Amino acid sequence: MDSCRGARTAVIVGAGVAGLTAATALARGGWQVEIAEVGPPEATSGWGLCLTGPALRGLDELGLADACLAAGHGMSTITHADVHGEPAGEVRLPRLIGARRPAMVGIARPVLHRILHAEAERCGVVVRHGVTVAAVDQERDLVRVRLSDGTVRQVALLVAADGIRSSARGLLGLETSLEFHGQMVWRALVPRPRWATGIHQFAGKADTAGLVPLSDRQAYVFLTENGVERSALPDAELAPRLRQLLEPFPGRVEEIRSLVSGSESVVRRPVLTALLEGAWNRGNAVVIGDAAHAPAPQMASGAALAVEDGLVLARELGRHATVAAGLQAFAGRRAQRCRTLVETSVAIAGLEQAQRHREAYPLVESCHRLMAEPA
Repeated sequence: MDSCRGARTAVIVGAGVAGLTAATALARGGWQVEIAEVGPPEATSGWGLCLTGPALRGLDELGLADACLAAGHGMSTITHADVHGEPAGEVRLPRLIGARRPAMVGIARPVLHRILHAEAERCGVVVRHGVTVAAVDQERDLVRVRLSDGTVRQVALLVAADGIRSSARGLLGLETSLEFHGQMVWRALVPRPRWATGIHQFAGKADTAGLVPLSDRQAYVFLTENGVERSALPDAELAPRLRQLLEPFPGRVEEIRSLVSGSESVVRRPVLTALLEGAWNRGNAVVIGDAAHAPAPQMASGAALAVEDGLVLARELGRHATVAAGLQAFAGRRAQRCRTLVETSVAIAGLEQAQRHREAYPLVESCHRLMAEPA
């Protein structure tokens, strides 16, 4: 793309959910798109995620929902239980892609990445690994992008989709702080118990544990550790420590705890959020996905916002005469919806830490209902 100039060329920084979705949607609209991804091929972080109704609705628009449902585990309920496993409430999620298809799907991150990556390449998107953006300059209706390998692109659009710790966001002068919420989230990949047909969450006396199915055979255990400092532990200590944190939970969580012993790897991450205040764009460059609005995991909707961002971005650029006008319209449509999701996720995290779980459950349900509205 070194010699490509004009109104239909784009560089996207980051090959995550937001970047790949935006790339596919733009390419289908006639854009020539290149993705710069600093990581190697097939590199993904974390074991799995949930594609809630809004994510499936967006992926269905791209013709990819059924592939995700086939590769993952379709679900329609979130079951809340107390520390002993006694039911404390159930959230039945809206089925946004038809009554005969599930409301959401749990899916392994590498599997989702392969589906999105393959579709982007099928649409003509060029994905370059091992490179990222090093400098950005606005030149009238073009953006001059220098990549980390020294090559230069002059394009009509730059999309920063490189996650909560986005470097591209800083190059655009769109700074935001990362907020830590006193929680560390643990995850471990395990065989799926037969009883785990939806998301199960158990409210302990100190922490919250649960299970999310990812396929017929696999699931991931999660534990949200409350009231802790942000810290790192040696890899060798992770599995024993997670088993220790699960000890206070009897019943079904005891079964989950025994499965952790055989898990090949355990991950532990701080609960961080980010919300970009004010403008999301500088000229013909824009920030999307977690780089603009990263929620806490309690609403399981970060991927939904990312998918929506990619689709709405392409839609608004197609409706406006200039890129700058399209970007302004995109941010105008997305800002309040994303703010609501981030702020709700933070509120739920706070209620968890205060052991006010029964106040959190209706908040989860009402936010999912709100997210079911069109993007």
